[in-house]
Amino acid sequence: MSTEGTVEIRGKILDKETGKGIPSRDVIVEGLLNEGDRRVAVETGQFSADSSGSFTYILRKIKGAYRYNFNMVGDSAYPFTKAELSIVGIQSHPEDVTLYMQALTDLTIIIIRKSKTPVFDTLALTWMSDRIYGRFLYPYRIINHGKTSIRNSENELRWIGGYVRSEVKARVFAGKMTRLRWDLDRNGRRVEFIDTITCRRDASNFIYFTY
Repeated sequence: MSTEGTVEIRGKILDKETGKGIPSRDVIVEGLLNEGDRRVAVETGQFSADSSGSFTYILRKIKGAYRYNFNMVGDSAYPFTKAELSIVGIQSHPEDVTLYMQALTDLTIIIIRKSKTPVFDTLALTWMSDRIYGRFLYPYRIINHGKTSIRNSENELRWIGGYVRSEVKARVFAGKMTRLRWDLDRNGRRVEFIDTITCRRDASNFIYFTY
């Protein structure tokens, strides 16, 4: 990695909804290099915001890197967030670099099978929040009081017949649309159900599906 000078930047990491500073957030900085028809991310350093969400950082400029990723580390309050900035924009206003993160909130998906017939049917569930699959936001947890669920694919959960009473404990974006899709295979037919919910911040949010 060849460098070509530095630029001192100052800024804040803010909550996208409230505009308040997010304290003690770790950030990993990567320079983006073009190699043929692909871009390669090269780590150039890291820093942490202070208790008010403010930061000062000396960015090492990588030769040939005209854009930089600022990767903000995620947790249960905010997911991993990547902001891509150009070196031209950074150098134009190095004293005013603002990074945003969107807060997460609780969502419990409750699934109850009341039908007795047929003995076997199959229910599949996927959900997306602000167009991002739930598994990418935060690890979900399944509580099965009846038939155990299985993960049929990277994004889909599935329950097969019998007594089903399950809760999926997830974290989704607060104030953003979360889209849930259930596919029910029964008696040789597939029926699709779609629902949307906008979850409240700092609250317990619930959605039910009974079949």
